Amino acid sequence: MTRKAFWNVNVPGCEEHYLAHILRSHEDFIPELDFVAKTADGNIVGNVMYTRARLVDENGKELPVLTFGPVSVDPNYQRKGIGKRLLEHSFQKAIAMGYGAIVIFGDPGNYAARGFRSCHKFHVTTPDGKYPAAMLVKELREGVLEGGKWVYHESPAYEYDSADAAEFDKRFEPMEKEVRPGQEVFYILSHAVIREQ
Repeated sequence: MTRKAFWNVNVPGCEEHYLAHILRSHEDFIPELDFVAKTADGNIVGNVMYTRARLVDENGKELPVLTFGPVSVDPNYQRKGIGKRLLEHSFQKAIAMGYGAIVIFGDPGNYAARGFRSCHKFHVTTPDGKYPAAMLVKELREGVLEGGKWVYHESPAYEYDSADAAEFDKRFEPMEKEVRPGQEVFYILSHAVIREQ
């Protein structure tokens, strides 16, 4: 399902199904925040999964936070609110577990309506001091990031070799890789950086 959801969306082919495969065996994976959406007859048509991450402020104080992804919805069930319901359900569970914020890399057009804002507004940077346009932050507890300058440290769970992903993909029925215009949009967004004024 994840492979179908991402195939040719961001790049020709995809690697998100391999990422979903390896995340579940990583120590930072949070099984309590791994949710699926099913049809009435039990077919899985959506999934969201979370891992632990952390923010570190200028004084070295660490704040445990969450990141999610991949978020997958079967192409035949997209634009029906499934992803939205998965996310809203997971946000409530994350709040109940005591988490204060979520940091993701994603398309702002998809996530601003879910309460995500630019990392720049919360003074959250990558370790190299940049504010990527695609790095988005959602406070689960209002004001939890107020007054600080934070550096985001993603889980090493997201570090993998693309050659391993290609080998894993051989287990599945071949699908044609295509170049599509939306892939250029993804490239631009994933490389854009907000400059300090």
